Amino acid sequence: MMDPVNDGSHPFEAGLGRRPANYVPLSPASFLAGAAASHGAKVAVIDGPRRHTYAALYARCRRLASALRARGVGPLDTVAILAPNIAEILEAHYAVPMCGAVLNPLNTRLDAGTIAFSLDHGRAKVLLVDGECAPLARAALQLVRSRPLVIDIAAPGLADIRVGEHAYDAVLAEGDPDFAWEGPADEWQSLCLLYTSGTTGDPKGVVYSHRGAYLQALGNAVTFGLVPESVYLWTLPMFHCNGWSYPWAVVAAGGTQVCLRKVEPAAIFQLIAEHRVTHLCGAPIVLSMIAHAPPEQRVPFAHTVRCATGGAAPSSTILRTMEELGFKVTHLYGATECYGPGTASLPRPDWAALSTEARYDRMARQGTALTTLDAVMVADPGTMRPVPQDGETLGEIMMRGNTVMKGYLANPQATEATLAEGWYRSGDLAVWHADGAVEIKDRSKDIIISGGENISSLELEEVLTRHPAVMLAAVVARPDPIWGETPCAFLELKPGTAVPTDQEVIAFCRERVARFKVPKAVVFGPLPKTSTGKIQKFVLREQARSL
Repeated sequence: MMDPVNDGSHPFEAGLGRRPANYVPLSPASFLAGAAASHGAKVAVIDGPRRHTYAALYARCRRLASALRARGVGPLDTVAILAPNIAEILEAHYAVPMCGAVLNPLNTRLDAGTIAFSLDHGRAKVLLVDGECAPLARAALQLVRSRPLVIDIAAPGLADIRVGEHAYDAVLAEGDPDFAWEGPADEWQSLCLLYTSGTTGDPKGVVYSHRGAYLQALGNAVTFGLVPESVYLWTLPMFHCNGWSYPWAVVAAGGTQVCLRKVEPAAIFQLIAEHRVTHLCGAPIVLSMIAHAPPEQRVPFAHTVRCATGGAAPSSTILRTMEELGFKVTHLYGATECYGPGTASLPRPDWAALSTEARYDRMARQGTALTTLDAVMVADPGTMRPVPQDGETLGEIMMRGNTVMKGYLANPQATEATLAEGWYRSGDLAVWHADGAVEIKDRSKDIIISGGENISSLELEEVLTRHPAVMLAAVVARPDPIWGETPCAFLELKPGTAVPTDQEVIAFCRERVARFKVPKAVVFGPLPKTSTGKIQKFVLREQARSL
């Protein structure tokens, strides 16, 4: 017998189908239209001396969408952007989906080869380039198989630097501020492409949907307490998981966004005081920079700033200093594959009775699922059965819901492996506490998270073994007070070869990988192995902690 819900025969289904009046596919681009209608005269974006109201921001985004469409950008074409946290990358988060295309924010910290791979793999039709990123873009474009149309964004003091054929402001001037954009016909349509280093080989292209981004933005707005009075400072790169969806979340709340080209303690304090910043996000290194800022760089402010961080858990010392300076810290956990934050360690009433150190211990946990994530669990990766919530039994963190990626672009094997059996498999080993909070204990894939960026130990090991003196290489995470973690390389040398210096090995790596991936410590000697010859990385991790 057919299910009446599916055949439409039930009274609560018959004649009550979807129609334009009651069903509109979800898209984060719609947040700007609503904000322009409700807060048109309010300042939406502050970028140095520039100010854009919501009405002006909406017009600029429609101009860019119109101009891109006139240049042949259509549904599911890729528009890449290489830029720091400036107004133009925020505009791209709305303009690109408005013309039905897919936005690909590129990591400005990567090497030219990786940028070139991303442009080719993602089939970028257009590349927007900020003047500060011109040398990197120029080098990458020399390596691509198919050169995209390049549009230059003028940077302060670098207005004459050109990489491409058109200037952003000129392109914008050609566009129609009343461009009649339409949202996606299907909210499952691809919206964004983000590249993650993963664990081996080339980066994987994570694909987001309009629906997922819409819901993630609202989940972040609720979790972080965004309201029209909120002022959000961009200390988190917008190229990283679309800035955790905050380009859309702040607009959904009707708040103000303050751009920041370079994350520096003095600028952070100055902008907080000048604009009464209420919210900011960042990797643990951002908290470390703030906490360790010299007195002459600190500008006093009288209000509390909510600060969200993800990656390696902040230390109790950092948490204490941040609180003393006026910051209220929330620890998040997630991945590019789940639109950034998937869980949050939010304060609970019973924390008030805890000692300071015990409260910091709770804050450092990865927490529970965001409102818009369907579920998170810690389960045995073999049986898929949830582990006991005893705070001791190890399992793998798994998530499911609308804020999990569609999959990896042109990589069905990796997609199937990561989204197997109805769950996103994080690869992170954790315990599950009685209150529902998850707490990471190890990273099963040996990924190193340094300053919020993923570093593949396997990638570094491959590079190190190319050194003429190296026979075997093993890279593990070493705790770092500033970056959270940094790579530590253990090298077993070929018999009879001259022993290179630490600096020679580091210089060798700098020529072959992005600077943030380069090992910060090098140790020479025989590597510990099992009887079958497998390197015992758990032994090396203990050694790295004691260095």
